Amino acid sequence: MIKNDIVNRVADGIGLPRPQAVEAVETVIDSLRQALVDGNRIELRGFGVFAVKNRKRGIGRNPKKPGQEVEIPPGLTVRFKPGKELRDLVTEDAEEAGPGKA
Repeated sequence: MIKNDIVNRVADGIGLPRPQAVEAVETVIDSLRQALVDGNRIELRGFGVFAVKNRKRGIGRNPKKPGQEVEIPPGLTVRFKPGKELRDLVTEDAEEAGPGKA
């Protein structure tokens, strides 16, 4: 799913004209983005939590040259932890799909 799909669902779901749905989705995304830039935690009950976390310095491998080590600098990264309801829905759907289908 891409942003355009979300805009279409918002427009169809609540009967908004497409330009207003675009503006609504953009406003929500901008608000989420700014909250993360400010270092705030975003908790969406039933969906999950977005949080900015410190990333430690480390050593990785260059995928094109597996023998070559690459230093990974310390920094910040955004993490997502799904909520229980979302985990249960995904797990339930995966079980219904059968083995190897998830």
